[in-house]
Amino acid sequence: MSVILGYDESPGALRALRVAIEVAAAYGEPLVIVYGAAAPGVTGDEYAAHHEAVREAGTTVLGHAVRVADEAGVPSTVELVDERPAQALIGAAERHDGRVIVVGTWGESPVRGALLGSTPHKLLHLSNVPVLCVPAEES
Repeated sequence: MSVILGYDESPGALRALRVAIEVAAAYGEPLVIVYGAAAPGVTGDEYAAHHEAVREAGTTVLGHAVRVADEAGVPSTVELVDERPAQALIGAAERHDGRVIVVGTWGESPVRGALLGSTPHKLLHLSNVPVLCVPAEES
């Protein structure tokens, strides 16, 4: 089994990284750090450039998360997936026998998340794996 983390360096994701490392260490399981890199839209001349920019950002973000996991002594792997975040995390949980999916939340009201389709909201309704939603630290 493994712990699946959705990571994008948002305030909620930074705290979720620490929590996911704690959970992985407690269970003695590897951490799979996932970045859903699907660019919005699927057509147009700008899509390729946008897609490449999103993938480059994801590579940088994942590198930071791996360094933090390494410092904590938790083995990790990364997945830069060309899907929207919720689908990327659900797929990773299936491929890696996920025990739990960990995601951060930040400042979005439950109603706004439901109306706009936030990643945590989608996961809570679509995932067959338990989802741990970690709020961002208060400033």
